[in-house]
Amino acid sequence: MDEIQNENKSKIIDVDLEKEVQKSFMAYSMSVIVQRALPDVRDGLKPVHRRILYAMYEDGITPDKPYKKCATTVGDVLGRYHPHGDASVYDALVRLAQDFSMRYMLVDGHGNFGSVDGDPPAAYRYTESRMSRLSVEMLRDIDKDTVDFGSNFDDSRKEPTVLPGHFPNLLVNGSTGIAVGMATNIPPHNMGEVLDGVCALIDDPDIGLEGLMQYIKGPDFPTAGIIMGRAGIRAAYATGRGRITVRARAEIVEEKNGRFSIVVTELPYQVNKARLIENMADLVKNKRITGISNIEDHSDRNGMHILITLKRDASPQIILNQLYSYTQLQTTFSVNMLAIVGAHGSYSGEPKLLTLKQILQEYVAFQKDVITRRTKYDLKKALARAHILEGLKIAVDNIDEIIAIIRSSRDRAAARARMTERFGLDDIQTQAIVQMPLGALTGLERKKLEEELAAIEAKVADLRDILAHEERVLAIIKEDAQNVKKKFGDERRTEIVSVSGEVDIEDLIPDEECVLTLTNFGYAKRLAADTYHTQNRGGRGISAMTRRDEDFASEMFVCGSHDYVLFFTNFGRVYRLKCYEVPEGSRTSKGVNIANLLPISQGESVTSMIRVPEFDDESYLCMVTRNGIIKRTALSAYNTARKGGVIALGLDDGDELCWVRLTSGDDELLVATHFGMAIRFNENDVRPMGRAARGVKAITLKESDYVVGMSILREGGRVLTVSETGFGRLSPIEDYRIQNRGGKGLTNYHIDKYGCVAGIKVVDLTDDIILISEDGILIRIPADSIRICSRPSKGVKVMRLNGTDKVVTLARTEHEEDVQMDELPDNGDNDDETEGADDSAETEDQQPEEQEEN
Repeated sequence: MDEIQNENKSKIIDVDLEKEVQKSFMAYSMSVIVQRALPDVRDGLKPVHRRILYAMYEDGITPDKPYKKCATTVGDVLGRYHPHGDASVYDALVRLAQDFSMRYMLVDGHGNFGSVDGDPPAAYRYTESRMSRLSVEMLRDIDKDTVDFGSNFDDSRKEPTVLPGHFPNLLVNGSTGIAVGMATNIPPHNMGEVLDGVCALIDDPDIGLEGLMQYIKGPDFPTAGIIMGRAGIRAAYATGRGRITVRARAEIVEEKNGRFSIVVTELPYQVNKARLIENMADLVKNKRITGISNIEDHSDRNGMHILITLKRDASPQIILNQLYSYTQLQTTFSVNMLAIVGAHGSYSGEPKLLTLKQILQEYVAFQKDVITRRTKYDLKKALARAHILEGLKIAVDNIDEIIAIIRSSRDRAAARARMTERFGLDDIQTQAIVQMPLGALTGLERKKLEEELAAIEAKVADLRDILAHEERVLAIIKEDAQNVKKKFGDERRTEIVSVSGEVDIEDLIPDEECVLTLTNFGYAKRLAADTYHTQNRGGRGISAMTRRDEDFASEMFVCGSHDYVLFFTNFGRVYRLKCYEVPEGSRTSKGVNIANLLPISQGESVTSMIRVPEFDDESYLCMVTRNGIIKRTALSAYNTARKGGVIALGLDDGDELCWVRLTSGDDELLVATHFGMAIRFNENDVRPMGRAARGVKAITLKESDYVVGMSILREGGRVLTVSETGFGRLSPIEDYRIQNRGGKGLTNYHIDKYGCVAGIKVVDLTDDIILISEDGILIRIPADSIRICSRPSKGVKVMRLNGTDKVVTLARTEHEEDVQMDELPDNGDNDDETEGADDSAETEDQQPEEQEEN
């Protein structure tokens, strides 16, 4: 008994428990990190995804074959390569087939694979799948010794340690994983942008982050959405870590009953729609948000559509901002670009935090290895074939002797031995000769043999040249990238918008000339100034926007993309944005509702926009109301970034702010009215007032008359007056003599004969004039095509109108040389009318009563 106990004691090994736990835990964590949770930087896949695709490839479940039950693939993966639970395999397969999870799906699914509402997929016995067309690119050339293979879990077969992957899947589809003590979270990107970045890196290995971001703008999520700002993107690309703010695409829409509603058509990445709507409902129920009356989900197979109906007295922008703050309508994507780097052969690599350039460099280095190994494989095959062809050529050239040897030999082995002795052929060549059919002896077949040998020799020379010159390998990588882009590239889904306040935002946005347009119903958009071509006066014009019924453009001007834009509302408030913060639209788009940009109240609308290059103490804002009240305030008083806006001036009941101009402090102003009156006075007649002051009288109006415009007079300029009926004229500034502020003014236009005045503008003869009609038709004409006439004259036809259409606004821009001809027939409408000036309406200058409220 003692002997047995002594023997057992001799088998016990004393170890330090702390060290043993550390050793075991490190082995476990490295297994989890490398074999489960983190993707390989080369193909962007975790082992389970790689095994799923390879098992489908082995089974021939390709895009050109019928779907097969997912149970087949799951079982094959479990039995051959992945000794874990079936749930882990099926969940991974399902994700590869979800269009809301993958930017470019690697599995083509058939059946219920879950939804953005969080619904689970059907069991794998019900669903079917096959490889997608893109996943074929992941495995192309895998049979040409392009990657290493290792033993599976029971050494019964071989599996690839990485896939050839002819596109940077790590960036294209991203990856998410939680390992032991570390995690990865790489966002998906646009295929075309990433491949363009690869080509740019190949062309310029020293390219910096700025250069790469010219091609790779930022993440491109499958659920689209809007990325707010570029600072987080830049940080992620530069360091491997960053926080990117993503918003849902939500538009404020005015309903026919006058109420506003919020329509959500895109969600941030990985947001559960059903849970989001439930969260919104809870906020309304708990009265954290009080302006929502109803929430409905109208989403279907045609797209997402969440309708949030607001109460009548609710401010839509405030409600939307609350939803951004309290719900997942706005989320933060924390980028952590961690991947396995340096894996080769039996070495599994190590996790490393990577920058954007490092990921692309690792991919290019991997593709160089893939192309080199593929070329060596093709060269080996070509040399083997050339070797056989050379033996066959010798046999054909000596066919009579070869036949004699074969006929006189006892068996094939003897014949092959005699051919080797006679012609110096090896076993491979003699084997091919004895298997050569009699049909190969014809002259035509002999010629084909010679042609094939010549082609093989040319191919061998080309393959050797590729191996000898690295630049040719890189050129092949570029060619492969462009081919993949051509087949699978698509438009970017996620919009990246500029956010004011970012440190480097000004450097990322080009300073270019833009046209800002605001419609009567409050839709704003930004366009490049060259969107509209010049036409001859009298042309019909081109469509400027897609309009709602009875909507028309009410404001338009040209400014720089970096300029501040002040938005003045009919309530006498002013809001500030940078020009680039106004979303860019196409020529025919209606733009976005201004309520999506500014926190305006119910019934409040923007009536004027002005360009402010910078705020200074020498400039002033001169504001004129519809009822003829003017106020002058230092521009610096409005230098505030308050999102809720500030008071621009105090208003009388029934009055509204209708026109604003930026002045130098000693400018002369011209104010014109709808009934054809105009008054010219120096701005110093209006002393500077506080921001909330009411102002003083600019012009005495007739009953029912109102102001249609205010312009700053400048030397060399001409006063352009355009009537609602489409007539216009240029008049010398001298035709408008200086009067005291507050008088009735001079007659500017005979409205009883030619129609009421649509607007005035001081222009130069080198300018172009943009006119917009009530029906949304726009025309651009050179200013020098309009005749210079005396002050009350009719002028010439500047825009041909249909039916009851009328001119509503005009803008001045720089001249363009590109002219499109579209003239009206000569029907007398273009005849100049230069009637004598009729100043009978002039009155003695009146001294106004100043009314000011501070």
